[in-house]
Amino acid sequence: MLPNLGFTEILILLGVLVLFFGAKRIPEIGSSIGKGIKEFKRGLKDEGPKEPEEPSGSVPPSSSGGAPKRLNQ
Repeated sequence: MLPNLGFTEILILLGVLVLFFGAKRIPEIGSSIGKGIKEFKRGLKDEGPKEPEEPSGSVPPSSSGGAPKRLNQ
């Protein structure tokens, strides 16, 4: 993504960020990004695969396959 990012390049990026946002806003932006990442990870954990709930009652589950049954009269 960022190949060959050395010390000089990092200093230039930090200088541009300070000029663009100001020295007081950079910690606020960093903490906001950190909180967003934490909430995103928490949301991914909550959206994990869920087991299907079994229906309550004594009704047996119907068969999903096979040929239809004939009724003799």
